[in-house]
Amino acid sequence: MLQMVARGIMWESAVETIHFGTPSDLDAFWMPFTANRQFKAQPRFLVAAEGMYYTSGDGRQILDGTAGLWCVNAGHGRQEIAEAVQAQILRLDFAPTFQMGHPAAFDLAHRLVEPLPNDLNHVFFTNSGSEAVETALKIALMYHRLRGEGSRQRLIGRERGYHGVNFGGISVGGIGNNRKFFGNLLTGVDHLPHTHNIEENAFSRGQPQWGVHLADELERLVVLHDASTIAAVIVEPIAGATGVLIPPIGYLERLREICNKYGILLIFDEVITGFGRLGKPFATNYFGVVPDIITVAKGITNGTIPMGAVFVRQGIYETFMQGPENAVDFFHGYTYSGHPVACAASLATLDIYEKEGLFAHVEEVADYWENAAHSLGDLPHVLDIRNLGMLAAIELEPISGKPSARGFETFLRCYEQGVLVRAAGDNIALSPPLIIEKHHIDQLFGTLAEVLSQIN
Repeated sequence: MLQMVARGIMWESAVETIHFGTPSDLDAFWMPFTANRQFKAQPRFLVAAEGMYYTSGDGRQILDGTAGLWCVNAGHGRQEIAEAVQAQILRLDFAPTFQMGHPAAFDLAHRLVEPLPNDLNHVFFTNSGSEAVETALKIALMYHRLRGEGSRQRLIGRERGYHGVNFGGISVGGIGNNRKFFGNLLTGVDHLPHTHNIEENAFSRGQPQWGVHLADELERLVVLHDASTIAAVIVEPIAGATGVLIPPIGYLERLREICNKYGILLIFDEVITGFGRLGKPFATNYFGVVPDIITVAKGITNGTIPMGAVFVRQGIYETFMQGPENAVDFFHGYTYSGHPVACAASLATLDIYEKEGLFAHVEEVADYWENAAHSLGDLPHVLDIRNLGMLAAIELEPISGKPSARGFETFLRCYEQGVLVRAAGDNIALSPPLIIEKHHIDQLFGTLAEVLSQIN
């Protein structure tokens, strides 16, 4: 029987004592989205976590300014989730959802759609945001085919958009390094321009005033390709991985109007904005714009167990239900779709969000967060600051000939001083757990201020 002591620094057993720190061999693990050689030369290990803090391999407390990877919204080490997971494993560790079912998946689907607007009332489960995007794109294509509009095969993404790393997601995505090494995998994909413009919108608080007209570029693409060929438009309400790009006032509303006009489905990728990041259940609630399909993941289980989901409107679901009752209506799914243990983790996570009022808490501290973020505006190398809800980004001036170097140095120095931030190129992206209090905000931005005052 293993026992955890000293905040996760050491495990004891009758046989051996294992001190967490640097493993003896770092070579075998090919790390994702990582400069592997740099990391393995100077590794940074996180060995335990509780509340707002990680514990590093050398025993330091590291304030989590990124909610892990945009996902640990309720804070780390939640006993309620651990107990729910343990109980579920002992009761039913796995059950297939192909032609079979288990109660937790149906209970969770019902809970998830409760706060959604209008008729977004059906859920398809996946295991990640990447899989949720792939599923959403396939739903959009098949929906039009079932309606007799099989010519609608074109998908529209947006420059600087991130929709995961599967083939469809990187095709509709608009971050160069995610695409250039793998070719044009889906044909007929086009992209809207991104909305980022420092000259017009630098240091905007909340949604910028300038840029609604950029949504009208969708009209140009309709003229170029013809509406009869376009299946769907997919955007992040807030583009996260590229550096927290906030939509201009009226932009999302205008996209919705154009999609309605031409019979094009609108997909919101809410893998980051979902589950309280803006102080509402989802970005659709915050902005008052209702898409046809929503993809989610990350905060759905507080990051404890991989899970994703796709929400679709009633009319889309009904279109798939027209064939023989004993026929498979959507030839798609994953072995672990609606995994019972993931469902248990998600149900416990939703309970925490509700009981602790975490979404309302975001609204309570949002102004303090905004003021703290913009207090960095006069520091060296700061080109822009963006914020909304419990999201923020500090854009730094790149070093000539060394793109991303200043952002990475800021990330490293913050870690050395006990704060975890995320470097997205030369943008420092912040998305802390929603349990954050004002003294955590002071520590986060105080550390950033100190670091930014020192770097060259």
